[in-house]
Amino acid sequence: MGLDIVKIIFPIAFTFLIGIALTPLITHYLYRYKAWKKEGGKVALDGTTATVFNQLHQENERKTPRMGGLVIWVSVFIAVVTIWVLGRMFPEMIFAKLDFLSRNQTWIPFFALISGALTGLFSDILDITKTGKKTDLPLRIRLLIVAVLSLFIGTWFFFKLDITAVGVPFGGDIEIGWLLIPFFMLVTLALYASGVIDGIDGLSGGVFASIFAAYAIIAFSQNQIDLAAFCAALVGGILAFLWFNIPPARFWMTETGTMGLTVTLAVVAFMTDSLGEGEGVLLLPIIGFLLVVTVSSNIIQIVSKKFRHKKVFRVAPLHHHFEALGWPGYKVTMRYWVLSVIFAFTGVLIALLG
Repeated sequence: MGLDIVKIIFPIAFTFLIGIALTPLITHYLYRYKAWKKEGGKVALDGTTATVFNQLHQENERKTPRMGGLVIWVSVFIAVVTIWVLGRMFPEMIFAKLDFLSRNQTWIPFFALISGALTGLFSDILDITKTGKKTDLPLRIRLLIVAVLSLFIGTWFFFKLDITAVGVPFGGDIEIGWLLIPFFMLVTLALYASGVIDGIDGLSGGVFASIFAAYAIIAFSQNQIDLAAFCAALVGGILAFLWFNIPPARFWMTETGTMGLTVTLAVVAFMTDSLGEGEGVLLLPIIGFLLVVTVSSNIIQIVSKKFRHKKVFRVAPLHHHFEALGWPGYKVTMRYWVLSVIFAFTGVLIALLG
């Protein structure tokens, strides 16, 4: 038990220190090459100009670098590979016991993280090198890539890991058979859509840190120690990013961070479900409640504008609505942090009791 706890705590500290050490170098190049949008402003999902958002954030878009998510996944990548290499070079030392890169628990989430992050990085590079308000990889292309990636992973879950059920808190498992594949795709796409929570300094980092910390505890309780260590490493990387993303942000997470994290979160949720004799998927709307709210506010706004020709919110997603009402960005961020901890704790409690 003692070694298992160390195996969880060490990746948080190690990845955090790597991220802190990497950030000055990453920041240097982001500012040197002016890694921000060449033209401020944003277009809403329905194609109209996002007037309220542009009033709030247009200036910052032309002076705050993007691609801050590099801090997260690069530090996790370095930590995972370093521990793995040291464990094989010195098998008699503690590094071998701290290695958490395993085929049965962490290959898939690690693959999801790197695949999503690299795709997001490509989109971010387009965003900073092209001019105009819609410069990144088109949304339909990004959704297609996420769909294909989730189809591959969902198929792997079904055929290779023989996952055919979804756990229900206090109610056992529900067999869904091959429907697990489209269900996994739906969850992944919904989570990817929630990446727009990366809209205010410090907001996304605090929320994602709470969510992955919750799943680290759940995986640990299921004796999936390697998966718990991987989630812990993500928390360390996110905290390193957050150290420099609190107001005023040195950089923003953007697609290379949000795409990698959201796709990975879908994998972790399913890994902590029936595979771990838990309910990781159906706990996701609780643990990640703020992600659900973010996506829902966008959907409500789009539907209302299309059929009622009226807005429900002054601007969507919801966190920008609060800004438009006059809340300072830091107040929105801090209150979201508090709520994210509450919902994460609630989800963990249900998982442990269920």
